[in-house]
Amino acid sequence: MNFEIIRPSFSDKEFNILDFGAKSSLNYNNQYSIKLAIDTCSNNGGGKVIIPDGYYYTGPIKLKSNVNLYVSENAFVKFSKSKEEYPLIWTEYEGIRRIRTISPISAVDCENIAITGKGVLDGAGDLWRGIKQFKLTAKEWQRCLKKSQYVVETKEGGIWCPTKTYYDGVINGEPDYNDPKALEIASQCWDVYRPVFVSLINCNKVLIQGVTLKNSPAWNIHPLYCRNFTLEDAIVKNKFSAQNGDGIDLESCQNCEISRTIFEVGDDGICIKSGKNKEARQKKIPTKNVWIHDCKVYDAHGGFVVGSEMSRGVENILVENCVFIGTDIGIRFKSALGRGGIVQNITIKNIYMGEIVEEAMIFTMGYVLVNIEDNKETAIKKIDADDIPEFKNIYIDNVICNSSKTALKVQGLKELPIHDIFISNSQFKADKDMELALCKNISFNNVDIVLEDGNHHIDKKVLEAL
Repeated sequence: MNFEIIRPSFSDKEFNILDFGAKSSLNYNNQYSIKLAIDTCSNNGGGKVIIPDGYYYTGPIKLKSNVNLYVSENAFVKFSKSKEEYPLIWTEYEGIRRIRTISPISAVDCENIAITGKGVLDGAGDLWRGIKQFKLTAKEWQRCLKKSQYVVETKEGGIWCPTKTYYDGVINGEPDYNDPKALEIASQCWDVYRPVFVSLINCNKVLIQGVTLKNSPAWNIHPLYCRNFTLEDAIVKNKFSAQNGDGIDLESCQNCEISRTIFEVGDDGICIKSGKNKEARQKKIPTKNVWIHDCKVYDAHGGFVVGSEMSRGVENILVENCVFIGTDIGIRFKSALGRGGIVQNITIKNIYMGEIVEEAMIFTMGYVLVNIEDNKETAIKKIDADDIPEFKNIYIDNVICNSSKTALKVQGLKELPIHDIFISNSQFKADKDMELALCKNISFNNVDIVLEDGNHHIDKKVLEAL
């Protein structure tokens, strides 16, 4: 890669949370003890805050500069859920200014921070998330109903809600964000505003290494406006039914590495984002210079994903030496009219996929563009030139997929077709070879697509569908 990722470094000083009053106990809340240890560490030049072996129940943790939060191999950290500990705040979610509760783990404007070790951090997402009935077995659905009887009826069977306030929030929708009383209104249904598990905003030199991050209320790891971010040798895990349970959403970040990490999540696995629509484009902060390698993704919506929030642009990404098993889609690029932004100079190579449910690879502008006005979703009718997104200069080499419904789907826009996608030295087994619409210069070199009736060989062809 033609860029450098600067990793954090720390003092040798150690601060064990037991020395600050922490207890390994089911009922003892260690939030204050962990906070005191982190504050003391940061105020004394930094170092390692140690969570030793044991079970630690805690409220939200706020990281500070020069602190390495070390979770010992046999430590299990379980986060709480309460209105008092998780107040509502203004933040960014899904690429725009939104109301959310504070996150179980957060850092804002920090430098030189880390979460390391081999222990487990559990975000208590099962207490926060609603669950769609079609994602559960009948037995699992009945277990949910024993916990709460609140269900929002839908065409697909219903959404189970963990609390009355969550149910009210789904029914009422989000308030008008221009209303000065928006936070006050939202507080009546506070827990429908589920937080991301690890929220890192405008931080520099960040490391997440070795730990297991599981059971997130919404997205698991969300670096936003960060530089020099590294995720390695970790496990990121959610149940398949976990709504919005993305593994990592790297948004408007630069100089990043994601490696040797296992993702098994309820939504997209490794996702690249950069804000949403006109509001996001006011900040010229693309996601660029990202190296993703030697990762495994299981049972996610997508293995490697770009979008659909990509309005500030995505560029100079290398994805290599990864395995995607049982994901809905293998390689997934998605956007819509209104997003704007350019996705370009993406290289994907040495990817091995199995049992892909839908498309092995998809490039689509087919997301429905909506806007929230008066608590209703209404289509945006006026489209300006800056609202038109673009996918181009994407290079795919040595991808092997043993099973999918469709090998490749490309669905562009009449305003600007998807263009210049180069696929080489790859093999796919699929029910259908391709679906192409509104695209040009889709290039194939030594590509085999094996259908039910035998080989379908594509060799040095350039296709378009306009």
